[in-house]
Amino acid sequence: MNLNLSASLNIFKLLAKPSLCLPQATVATFADLPIPLDKAFAGQREKVDIKAVVLDKDDCFAYPEHNEVYEQYKQRFEALRAAYPGRRLLIVSNTSGALSYDRDGKLAVAVEKATGVTVLPHQTKKPGCGDEIMSYFRKHPETGVTSPSQIAVVGDRLSTDMMLANMMGSWGIWVKDGVVPLAEKSVFSRMERKLVPWLIARGYTAPEPSSPFE
Repeated sequence: MNLNLSASLNIFKLLAKPSLCLPQATVATFADLPIPLDKAFAGQREKVDIKAVVLDKDDCFAYPEHNEVYEQYKQRFEALRAAYPGRRLLIVSNTSGALSYDRDGKLAVAVEKATGVTVLPHQTKKPGCGDEIMSYFRKHPETGVTSPSQIAVVGDRLSTDMMLANMMGSWGIWVKDGVVPLAEKSVFSRMERKLVPWLIARGYTAPEPSSPFE
């Protein structure tokens, strides 16, 4: 069983500040990602300079429980690797690399072998692993990351991926449709799709990435 204590605990932050789950940009599928990702945030008040990307796996660029990039997304995935080479592209998953689930790291190794991209081993699941992500980039100054506002988080879940981005003080790109057909998604995933327009209609906006949420 893949329980997510981090998401359960952070639900109280979300109840206090619902805008924490709102993305700064939305694309239909992974294949629609603009490259470089700065283009996704055109029109923002501040200049956006994305130096690194945190990438979700399941139902983002891969089918859940599969290691390979979904066939229709392979070209875009390779373009993303070219734009953010080496350690500037990092996979952070609540399955592969999540040490409470992937205890021996075998899932992470399999994904790295299939994608050519580093998978972060992390103790705390999304959305609570922001400190572990920033620690990774501090250990690798060659990425050029000196602030969380230079990171874009790409994923399909509002309550984990987009909340992670906002709690870190980073930029979030929500992959709205993912890989799994809508009819096969969980009830919770289908509910999330309705949440963004519902919150926007009530005046909520995505937080400014410049300062992390405390």
